[in-house]
Amino acid sequence: MKQLTASGDELILKSHGAMRQNVDPDLAPRTIPLRRTDVYFSADVETDGPIPGPFSMLSFAIVYAGRYDGERFERPVSYDQVFYRELSPISDEFQIEALKINGLDRNRLVIDGDDPVRAMSDAFIWIKSISEDAYPVLVAYPLSFDWNWLYWYFMKYSNRGSPFDYSRCFDIKTAFAVKSATPIAEAGRSHLPINLASSKKHTHHAIDDAIEQAEIFANIFEWEGINGGNR
Repeated sequence: MKQLTASGDELILKSHGAMRQNVDPDLAPRTIPLRRTDVYFSADVETDGPIPGPFSMLSFAIVYAGRYDGERFERPVSYDQVFYRELSPISDEFQIEALKINGLDRNRLVIDGDDPVRAMSDAFIWIKSISEDAYPVLVAYPLSFDWNWLYWYFMKYSNRGSPFDYSRCFDIKTAFAVKSATPIAEAGRSHLPINLASSKKHTHHAIDDAIEQAEIFANIFEWEGINGGNR
């Protein structure tokens, strides 16, 4: 967003906490842009249908997946920083096919599932405790499904909204497509070469799949691509 200062003679650009003064260099010195680190969180959700609202998110896991300051990427030594919850359904609608995939007992969750308000508020606090003054960024493969559910649930149920704001997210599928010069339609996990794939199996348990994604994310982030980074 662009804002004029009170005097109207300087243009201040504010983006992600950074500030830069675009003024005539002959009239005033330029300030140095401030940079803040991205802290990545791999997320996986298991649901009883295709969209939030009419259907419910039954479980989700968020795993610390690394950090990047614009110059150096740091992957975790281990993927043991995990937030996981199983939730009480928010509606009576569900699809049998979805339950067959994730294997969750929806009837049990109706009774024992965590309250979405508590779960999403706790998740917000956990994410912020790890990212501190850096920017939390959600990563997934593909991003669209998990982001759709988590953003909706954070905005509806967390008492502080979304820790990822409305757009701090990273699509691993797109990153692989760009670095491998592959069309998006052919950039699914099944197309990953062995050096980029995870050693973990895709089990449809949110913790397992979030860790799997975190490993793939780090592999692709560090990979220079088929052209050695020169596209």
